[in-house]
Amino acid sequence: MFALVENNQFVKTVSSSKGIELNGVQYPKTIFTLWTEAERNAIGLYEINVNSENKKDEAYYINTNITYAFNGGTVTGSYGTSTAKPLTNILFTEEDEIPSDRVVGDIKQYGLKEQKISIIKQQAAGLLAPTDWHVVKAAEVAEYSVPTDISTYRAAVRTASNDMETKINAVADVDALKTLYEYTEQEDETFTRPLGEFPKEIE
Repeated sequence: MFALVENNQFVKTVSSSKGIELNGVQYPKTIFTLWTEAERNAIGLYEINVNSENKKDEAYYINTNITYAFNGGTVTGSYGTSTAKPLTNILFTEEDEIPSDRVVGDIKQYGLKEQKISIIKQQAAGLLAPTDWHVVKAAEVAEYSVPTDISTYRAAVRTASNDMETKINAVADVDALKTLYEYTEQEDETFTRPLGEFPKEIE
């Protein structure tokens, strides 16, 4: 990414995918690949150095827009302080502009906990679905019973799902939630995460 600098001030970002007109002169896009840095700088074009120190995982944080500054012959792009996404649901209040199909107290924005738990429930349902027919048959056919290995597997899926939901609900902040999903290598060279895993699908 490049920037246009005039009078030692950042003016705007510039796309390197097309040519650019400066001071009445049309330059081809090849100046961004074939010209030297000094040649580009001479006409006010500088490569941007982005400082991502303040940028955080967008799944858990809202990052600011990048701000640009020219100093000491270098253009630097920097992020401001990121904001953690809400853990819990945000509800409509009387101060909000409420859609016609919503009322005060309805969910305005789902929190991260609700979103993560919804995914866990979907995963559990997907794992149980292939063996649901055993349960239906057992309910409709008196002489049929669900095989023990199937019952054990289905119980393990529900246990894992409930345990994951409990862990998610227990976190106090976004960083703790993020940590639940981070895999680390163990002494036996396997990788595990604090959230845990569902049992291997039964064949």
